[in-house]
Amino acid sequence: MTKAKLNEKMIASQAGYITVHNYDETTREHLSSCVEYLAVGVGLPASSCVDSPAEKLDGMVLCRKSDDSAWEYLPDYRGQTVYSIETGEPQEIIHLGGYPIGTTTSAPATRFDVWNGSEWITDSAALKTAAVKEAEQTKASLRSYANAFINEQQWPSRLALGCLNESEKIKFIIWLDYIDSLNSVDLSNSSHITWPEIPDL
Repeated sequence: MTKAKLNEKMIASQAGYITVHNYDETTREHLSSCVEYLAVGVGLPASSCVDSPAEKLDGMVLCRKSDDSAWEYLPDYRGQTVYSIETGEPQEIIHLGGYPIGTTTSAPATRFDVWNGSEWITDSAALKTAAVKEAEQTKASLRSYANAFINEQQWPSRLALGCLNESEKIKFIIWLDYIDSLNSVDLSNSSHITWPEIPDL
């Protein structure tokens, strides 16, 4: 089998067969090797070269340099998840090469974690503020539900008209006591709140 000869421009000066090594046009990752026949005046197929790639290494991918001068090893973290050190948002790596700038492989423990340069630390003040705000919303929601239930039963207006029987008065008082209990809940220690039970009436 006659071997092709190439000139300095990688054009066949003598027809024949030659082994070429193909790489991805976008990622430049080594794909395959094959034997091609080149007629005189014909160059190599697109995205291919004649110098053999080195052996594969774990966690690395052989890629053609952008100037097509040689093969190089690039880290392959594709499929891994990293986290923005600014926002904590996760993102999946889809490109070859090192980890994206401004990311870490360590996941934040809470949405209130901040990056201190080497690890995540929880912003206790922000965590407490958010917990208190959430507790305030819960209290307001429970109070709104209780008032809506009382008004639905028309207890205030019926009491004013003097047409509320004793059984209904007792229920009305129980719900009013429930609202008082809600209002007295201390939200400053939001991690240890015990909410009063909703009357089962």
